[in-house]
Amino acid sequence: MTRPDQGSSRRDPAAAAPSARTAAVVELQGITKRFPGVLANDDISFDVRPGEVHSLLGENGAGKSTLMAILSGIQTPDSGEIRVDGTPVRIDSPRKALDLGIGTVYQHSTLIPALTVLENLMLGDSTGLRLDAAGARARLEEFGALLGVDVDPAARAADLALGRQQQVEIIKALWRGSRLLILDEPTSMLTPQAVEELYTVLGRLKADGLATIFITHKLHEAVSLGDRISVLRRGQMVGTLNADAVGSTPPDKLEEIVIEMMFGAAAADLSEVGELRVGGVEEADAAAPAGPARVLGEPLLELVGVAAPGVGTDPGIADVDLVVHEGEVVGVAGVDGNGQRALAEAISGQRRASGGEIRLFGAPVNRLSVLKREKLGLRYLTDDRIGEGIVGNLSIALNLFLKRIGQPPYWRYGSVRKRAIDARAEELCEQFDVRAPGVETRAGTLSGGNMQKVLLARELSFGSKVVIFHKPTYGLDLKTTLAVREMIRQMRDGKAALVISTDLDELLEVSDRIVVLSRGRLVGEVAPGPGAAEEIGGLMIGDVSLSLAGAESAA
Repeated sequence: MTRPDQGSSRRDPAAAAPSARTAAVVELQGITKRFPGVLANDDISFDVRPGEVHSLLGENGAGKSTLMAILSGIQTPDSGEIRVDGTPVRIDSPRKALDLGIGTVYQHSTLIPALTVLENLMLGDSTGLRLDAAGARARLEEFGALLGVDVDPAARAADLALGRQQQVEIIKALWRGSRLLILDEPTSMLTPQAVEELYTVLGRLKADGLATIFITHKLHEAVSLGDRISVLRRGQMVGTLNADAVGSTPPDKLEEIVIEMMFGAAAADLSEVGELRVGGVEEADAAAPAGPARVLGEPLLELVGVAAPGVGTDPGIADVDLVVHEGEVVGVAGVDGNGQRALAEAISGQRRASGGEIRLFGAPVNRLSVLKREKLGLRYLTDDRIGEGIVGNLSIALNLFLKRIGQPPYWRYGSVRKRAIDARAEELCEQFDVRAPGVETRAGTLSGGNMQKVLLARELSFGSKVVIFHKPTYGLDLKTTLAVREMIRQMRDGKAALVISTDLDELLEVSDRIVVLSRGRLVGEVAPGPGAAEEIGGLMIGDVSLSLAGAESAA
């Protein structure tokens, strides 16, 4: 994938960023925010200037979300000052933030699916009794020309690809006169092609003088796009690399500096995390020498012509053929909402297949319940860790044993053996690095990362053989991401894994091969390596030529 700094003046600090003397659009001075038991922001100072992208990095819990919530009017600080164009202001509501020219584009779309693009943009935008549709269309054309995109005003938001929805979200923020744009993890669900379009849009916004705060957990994005890079750690601002430092420092050295800022003494253990590679996973791995080919075992999971119905707005799957062998990790790529949940739930037994056959270890399991499939060694790590995976009011120990109820040695004659459960739970918490005061801690009080570790401990233990991972690292910080991906790679040792993810970097890092799911059907298969990201992206958005090429090469 071409990065923004390739073939451009991005690396020329004089051309890429505003002068350090340029007055800030927004300044935060000494911002502090406390929640019960947590100091979320501790005396933070931060600013963003016209015509720059200011990248903001930090682990989960570092304080990024709180700081941006304060800037966008969702939270108010306990102390400190916010200045817009040098004037102190109080931002006590999202409306006030919009009035001051601060717009936010969130990770998930806020467009109303049933409305058209134009209706979404005009929503709440009229002070009179009549809406000026003609004027709005002309204005949309102006913004489209500014961003270099062509958006159909009559298209329903629900019918737009995610990348196009995000472009409309940016236009929506600019529609109200935003001079500062906050982008929260904007590439997390986009195809490589849509990411490239976003990079182009940001370049045009910079040239037009817009200030942008770019929040990401991917270092290569922060380095490629950011004119300055700031790092938060444990609620404090560790430091900011200015435009001269970012523009003149070699990428590998810049990588080391930022990792050290993010993780301190623990940085040495994180040098191989995919998101921390400036060139990205595919580019870094492409240069690595190929090892000996691994010999795969027998098929452990097979799908033959499998179909499953959709539920509500969640689409189903049709005619899915797939084989996962012992010792293999197979990735499933696709834009979110193309049948991923139906695929996972049909395999696990949570959704009845309406056609085809699902086999475990060569035997059909369509008629088997979730519990019976689990006893065979099939496990499902859901993407809904809070709503479906964890029972928040129960202890960590009981959450670890929810699927073992009644089984010895943890139950005897219908009675729970608490001492045996607690002892095993403590072993699992140590093995999976679950950080909590004790196994009696309510699971609902854990951080997202520790909740995920509890789920992993439950699903990867007790005789697991085939595991379906659905968005296994979504929303996790980099250290937890590293640990989870290592657990997935370990499945190659006599087990098998199917990894469903919208994070293409993740799939390229952990998978032996990647299949692409589009509109409920598998449309192609790609091996990780040079050019894989673009090929997968083309299949995700329906490039038939790539699908046919993949089929011919397979034949």
